[in-house]
Amino acid sequence: MRADLGRGEAPAPKDISRLLRPAAGASVAFALPWPWGGERFELLDIKPLTYIIGSLGSGKTRLAQRLAEMLPDASFLGLDRLAGEGAAARSRLAADPGLKTRIDRSLAWLVEDGATMSGALTSLLAALEADNHAVLVIDMVEQGLDQSTQEALIAHLRQRGATGRPLFLLTRSSAILDLPAIGPDEAIILCPANHAPPSRVDPWPGALGYEAVATCLASPEVRARTEGVIAWRPQIA
Repeated sequence: MRADLGRGEAPAPKDISRLLRPAAGASVAFALPWPWGGERFELLDIKPLTYIIGSLGSGKTRLAQRLAEMLPDASFLGLDRLAGEGAAARSRLAADPGLKTRIDRSLAWLVEDGATMSGALTSLLAALEADNHAVLVIDMVEQGLDQSTQEALIAHLRQRGATGRPLFLLTRSSAILDLPAIGPDEAIILCPANHAPPSRVDPWPGALGYEAVATCLASPEVRARTEGVIAWRPQIA
């Protein structure tokens, strides 16, 4: 930025905002699991919202699970939350009236903003509103949610601001990861299709990895057509 100023070029607003915000301090470092080759992965300045994105088979779920293992007091919320239309979440709410009250309040806000009530949404909120873990890593956060619900949910999560506990959201939905709407309290991690080490990607056109992130995203309508598709590694004798 000093060099740009010396040439008479004004700094971009996004660069100024990055300098004005102090680093959060929270960080994590570990050796990457398969399908990588054990390269060291470091994530500094963990944001309240971090999106993990990549194509099928890129390793994003394995990265998310390792993050949940390595971050202090973290929990991984997998797709098994959807079993039985969120039966586990309903049982949890029946046993915890305080949690049910918080979820009912959030549900009312979300429905007013266009969300549709469902077992998938209740299961998410049961984890989001619980305070038993400092960090939450959520596998395919959009699973089972229609577009209006996804939009209401991400707006709700952004409302937490800089003080919200860190959330890692695996996603391939453009309704959840709306690139032009990314703010200073959010970050993107890309798992490249060629299994190069995951990296942070700045959310503006021209940034390294931006186009790869954009090509991984699709609308909820398109994502619904590929729901349930998984990457499978053949067994080699």
